[in-house]
Amino acid sequence: MTEQRVHLAKSAMDVYRSLEAFSKQVGAVCRENGVDDRLKELVQLRCSQINGCAYCMRVHVERAEKAGITMDELGQLSTWRESGVFTERERAALELAEAHTLIHADGISDDVYNRVGSVLTEEEYVAISWTAISINAFNRLTIAGRYPVPPLQG
Repeated sequence: MTEQRVHLAKSAMDVYRSLEAFSKQVGAVCRENGVDDRLKELVQLRCSQINGCAYCMRVHVERAEKAGITMDELGQLSTWRESGVFTERERAALELAEAHTLIHADGISDDVYNRVGSVLTEEEYVAISWTAISINAFNRLTIAGRYPVPPLQG
């Protein structure tokens, strides 16, 4: 196990509190724009998978279970394109989440924008985009700090 680095959140609490407040505002945008906890958690989990953030995966798997996401769905999340367990709306949100997470590769291409936009409302597109942006920030914070993820007890 690698040693933990400088704990960025504890070292600059005001900045971390701002990131937390930002995340809470994103949650409010989701609620206002019709994005439920299930969809929000799927997006956050997929971004965290791509980024390899074990800490955020731990946090959001617990939240996903509370939001009604099954173990079968969690197990198929990384293969959502081949899986039949996700709705068209969920698939559009996952595609958008991936585009935001891998934005350095192609940006948000016209193909992705048009395909996702044909399924999601503008409000949902906005809420899901901000959700992906927010979790990507948290992923970077915890990966850079090598936040520990010990085995669960019990």
